[in-house]
Amino acid sequence: MQTSQLTWIVPVRKGGLSLFLIGLLVFVGMLVINTFTLTDNALSNAISNESHRQLLSPHFADLKGNTVSNKASFINEVRSTLNQYNNTLNERYSISDSDIAAIMAEVNALGHYELEQLTNALGTSDEAAYKIKKLTDYTNWLAGAQGKPLSEIEQVLKEKSVEINVNVTDITNGKRIYDYELGQYVYGLTKSASSGLVANNTGLFFFLSIILGTVGALMYIVPDKYTGPAGIKNNNIFFNSSTNGGFIGLLATFLLVAIYIALYFFPEYIIEWVALVDPLFKGLNGSGAGPWSIYGFVYTLAIVVMGVRMFIKYRHSNYHLTRTTSLVFFQSCFAFLIPELLIKLNQPSTDLKNMWPLDYDFFDAWNLDSLSSSGGIGMFMLVWGITLFAIGVPIFTYFFGKRWYCSWVCGCGGLAETAGDPYRQLSDKSMTAWRIERVVVHGVLVFAIIMTGVTLYTYFTDVKTIAGIDTYSFRSAYGFYIGALFSGVVGTGFYPKMGNRVWCRFGCPLAAYIGLVQRFKSRFRITTNGGQCISCGNCSTYCEMGIDVRAYAQRGADIVRSSCVGCGVCSSVCPRGVLKLENGTVNAVVNQSQKDETVQIINVMSAEEQQAMAK
Repeated sequence: MQTSQLTWIVPVRKGGLSLFLIGLLVFVGMLVINTFTLTDNALSNAISNESHRQLLSPHFADLKGNTVSNKASFINEVRSTLNQYNNTLNERYSISDSDIAAIMAEVNALGHYELEQLTNALGTSDEAAYKIKKLTDYTNWLAGAQGKPLSEIEQVLKEKSVEINVNVTDITNGKRIYDYELGQYVYGLTKSASSGLVANNTGLFFFLSIILGTVGALMYIVPDKYTGPAGIKNNNIFFNSSTNGGFIGLLATFLLVAIYIALYFFPEYIIEWVALVDPLFKGLNGSGAGPWSIYGFVYTLAIVVMGVRMFIKYRHSNYHLTRTTSLVFFQSCFAFLIPELLIKLNQPSTDLKNMWPLDYDFFDAWNLDSLSSSGGIGMFMLVWGITLFAIGVPIFTYFFGKRWYCSWVCGCGGLAETAGDPYRQLSDKSMTAWRIERVVVHGVLVFAIIMTGVTLYTYFTDVKTIAGIDTYSFRSAYGFYIGALFSGVVGTGFYPKMGNRVWCRFGCPLAAYIGLVQRFKSRFRITTNGGQCISCGNCSTYCEMGIDVRAYAQRGADIVRSSCVGCGVCSSVCPRGVLKLENGTVNAVVNQSQKDETVQIINVMSAEEQQAMAK
């Protein structure tokens, strides 16, 4: 097609970029234009615990009916009220100086300490009953002890009250609001109290943000089919601020990191986004959307839209067309639709393609109890999950290498290969990065194994400490540092700065596990024809896993690395057909791999490093 016939491409792409930016601005801007009005109905919707709702209602009296336009102010007020309620509860159930004075007045009148005096001094309220029970448990040895100096009795009461007050949070009558419930209530009250422009026009904002942004992205992507040959074109990627880690990339990183921090730690600040997809999820699961619903929706949408880009970009390769189709299918069906439909059917919700140790809470007590008590489907999911990582990984990796999961099935890989594809050239190829990668990713795998072992030990023995360490602290630390910060905030948020496989390369314990099998017991490798290599460097530039592919190609050595995900892009961008994805014999692969890694290490080492190695 002649250039004169393609005059429509530039305005369409510019229009698409404009629509996408408008959609993005609306999507972000809607978070700050809403208003909030707390009502009794909002309290009922947000706090399902009737006891808590009745106890909290008076504390929210000053906030009810007031319309607040500043979300941060409203959230702080709600959180402050909940904390104040807990503090008031502490005061009511703590033994105060006035309580001790009242008890001592009874003791002075009688001349010695009796347990019956506690009721006379403290009364018969709920909090008094709690105090009386605790004091009875702690001071029964004082009762009836004639001749005890009154000052000594008072001193004992003060000392024991300190011990009792330290454990006042152990109240078991359902009045206290613990940290998890507090977070749920803050989120629920913020969402239920939403009453402004966004809350009343979710359909309009869905169109102006999601629909407009999607249409704009497609308008920008689709013309690629008419602007030149398929494949990577080296079209100024290192001169473009959005793809070279420059200012636009920095802005993208900031936005992605902020979104992940909000999702994990402050979901109440994104309730407008949740409201956008609430009708959709009510149709899917029958109960509506939560904070992770909007994430799952946008995540899947990004893979689908950027999957279209992959179809166009790699239209010359049946391998990439099939691989991209597989990624879109598994994310859309297995990770998005099926789990929501299972909720509607009152069945355990799970992503059947996910597995331990990537699914690090698979062996948590709540999940094991849920699956084992859910009948045949739950038991199938339990057996399936164990079989997949224990038997499926070794078998599939033996025949197909790491690519069967990391480049064809995995949701993390799906996002990396589609939405993350513009950043694949940013992966660090240095020797230092490789050293860090090997230590960190296998360290995370070891951490996951220890955490899971401790979790199962507690589950089967009900012993909650090991060597004086609370076993839950292992699970909590892993969930926070690996599950939240590493995989989400860093793993995806840093795409525009560190490449699209940050998590897969440095943090994913499942990738480490599959990689070990691939490294030592797999038929898969990438073969090279060194005589044809012209050292253009395309293969190394676009390797998302940081492998210096050219170093292998120049020597005609097969590429067998535990980190290689078999995406095949190195082969697709090679202008000479030097690289091919093939299967061979296991022994040849292992022996060649060991030789190649040693040679590669020496080749990239500095003179000083080689001398140190010789010593």
